[in-house]
Amino acid sequence: MTADYKSLLQQKAQLEAQIATALKAEQTGAIAQVRALVEQFGLTQDDVFSTSKRKAGDRSVGEPKFRNPATGATWTGRGKPPNWIQGQDRSAFAI
Repeated sequence: MTADYKSLLQQKAQLEAQIATALKAEQTGAIAQVRALVEQFGLTQDDVFSTSKRKAGDRSVGEPKFRNPATGATWTGRGKPPNWIQGQDRSAFAI
């Protein structure tokens, strides 16, 4: 059993070396393709690596659509309605 285990470990090492070589060759080809496309289309780093996710500080607050005439409090119409507008006709509070 020990001989089988050692031979398997040897095979594993050989396979890992083959995988590393193949990966390096694939990466070289991929990098060449990417560089050609970037040059062909005049892309920038922001074009290629931009993310559509917003950061926490970039959140849109939204424009207020309703105002409480008594207190001046506003509501955008998003989320849970405030107590001052619940159960009432919202058109009366429209800005």
